[in-house]
Amino acid sequence: MLALLLPLVVAGPGGSQLSLRPGWVATGNLQSKYATQAAAADDTRVYAVSNTTVAEYDRATGKLLGTSTGKAEHLNSAYLWNGKVYCAHSNYPKKPDESDIRVYDPATRQLTVFHKFDRPPGSLTWCIRGPGDKGWWCCFAHYKDENAQTIVVKMDDGFKELARWTFPTTVVDDWDGMSASGAIWDGDTLLVSHHHFKVLYRLRVADKGLEVKGMDLQLVEALACPFPGQGIARDPKTGGLVGIDREKREVVFAERQK
Repeated sequence: MLALLLPLVVAGPGGSQLSLRPGWVATGNLQSKYATQAAAADDTRVYAVSNTTVAEYDRATGKLLGTSTGKAEHLNSAYLWNGKVYCAHSNYPKKPDESDIRVYDPATRQLTVFHKFDRPPGSLTWCIRGPGDKGWWCCFAHYKDENAQTIVVKMDDGFKELARWTFPTTVVDDWDGMSASGAIWDGDTLLVSHHHFKVLYRLRVADKGLEVKGMDLQLVEALACPFPGQGIARDPKTGGLVGIDREKREVVFAERQK
């Protein structure tokens, strides 16, 4: 059963250095030892993701229904599409970078490789469908001194690269040496989560020249949220968001602050 939580509005000490506007507040949670990397949900199921496992829960009761079979090393985000959960996967922190997308099928509870990237331009942290359910948008991260090399890549359905973007300096400087751990589309902008701060960055993609490489994303605003980093997803049941609190080992549900 989902437990109600008091609203959480701002990041705590040592969090984002940006000025945060009111964003999302927590409305419920679900305890899960697997809630360490990401979460996703539909009307009846909740999915918690750890480095190696996708765990499936009954949304009404909180009962664990099963866990994924199939090897994984470092799962990241979770994106629900056509009834399956697509997770960014990498060999982080090993080098050279290896990245792929793994898919969890609730019907079989198998976790398999959906697409493997050949010579990826970084460590894959999230993968989502593009606006209008066209193509893929993927984030390839670089860390610490190489933070600024983190990019978002737009690809077609066959994973041919169409364009790439770098992040604004103000966002990169706020990453604390880590990177962007999750994202969703919110209208025509991207909402991007931090690795361990309670902040969502709203980023605008250039209106023109989408097929031109090397453009920068633009920071529209920084928003407070109850998720201290990691993968986020849209909650289709409420219209809100779902994410995790790694320290508390729980999936967190949130709605837009009124």
